[in-house]
Amino acid sequence: MALDALRRIESHSVELPGDAAPADAEAAIEGADRVVIRFPTFKDGRGFSLAALLRRSGFDGELRAAGPLLPDQVDDLLRMGFDAVDIERPDGPARNRNTGGAPYIYQPDPGAVTARPTALQIRALAARKATAEALAKELDGATPEAILIRAAQVYGGRMAMLSSFGAEAALGLALVAEIASDTPILFLDTGMHFPQTLSYRDRLVKHLGLTNLHILKPDEAELRNEDPDNRLYDRDGVACCDLRKVRPLGRALDPFDALITGRKRYHGGQRGDIPAVEFDGERVKINPFAFLSPQDVADRYKALDLPRHPLAEDGYASIGCWPCTAPADEPGSRDGRWAGQDRDECGIFDPARAERAKRAGAVRLI
Repeated sequence: MALDALRRIESHSVELPGDAAPADAEAAIEGADRVVIRFPTFKDGRGFSLAALLRRSGFDGELRAAGPLLPDQVDDLLRMGFDAVDIERPDGPARNRNTGGAPYIYQPDPGAVTARPTALQIRALAARKATAEALAKELDGATPEAILIRAAQVYGGRMAMLSSFGAEAALGLALVAEIASDTPILFLDTGMHFPQTLSYRDRLVKHLGLTNLHILKPDEAELRNEDPDNRLYDRDGVACCDLRKVRPLGRALDPFDALITGRKRYHGGQRGDIPAVEFDGERVKINPFAFLSPQDVADRYKALDLPRHPLAEDGYASIGCWPCTAPADEPGSRDGRWAGQDRDECGIFDPARAERAKRAGAVRLI
């Protein structure tokens, strides 16, 4: 099909006929964030295949099916990657029709192009969200000890701690070792850590008697394919973090409902107003140290006689991978992270995740 037969509705929206050639379709939707695939009849299945191919090629915008479709087809359309379905009738405009096309499915489909949560998962997520919101109110302004004790009571063996073994990590690890010593400790070994961080990790494990350390690494095949020269950080820092941190962590989180973090409000940026407990659309984040000041942290380090990260004496206030870490001017500051880049997070605490999860679980029948 000729490319000029594919209609651009608006600057950001494209309408494709269901029989569009995949190569033409991919070229036509470049730069669009909304694509409508028009079905000439409910019997024509080519639009299903086109949707699946566009999703597999990387399109992550809104994908909408339109035409004289049947309500019974809605679930299959959603499985193939559509976000919304416009059911059109010759006797009137598109109608809101929901006859079985619920915003969830009852049986998981491992082969689905775009996975949707089951009814059971929807209920579990709703309960998880409600519990997190109640705990956030209950623990607003509470001490780290009170927050962690309460979290251990609620989440028990379904809770893990994420630690970078960085400049302020020892405090959280010491608290977990005292209150919930069997909590799994997740460490992302990106292959890009300072040698001092790895030696500090081993020292803290021994010093605090940590017995449940889990070292998470990037997938070797993904590393070979996406970062063969170990210089991805120079070309695309966000992609490097996704490859070496976000994906490995995502693969390790299935057994857990809640994750303990070392984030604090004084870190600023996206952390400036974090609560003690929050729901990100998938899991609960426990932030025991959210309300501490830099002086509070310093005082606790001194009282517990905790060893400092070797690089702290050189002015490193926040320590991650060596290509993206530099000294900072103030204690507790994250100014030394990703210097010169327009970001202050690696992506594992992505604030957009909740909205994406909400969209993924919502079916819009218009």
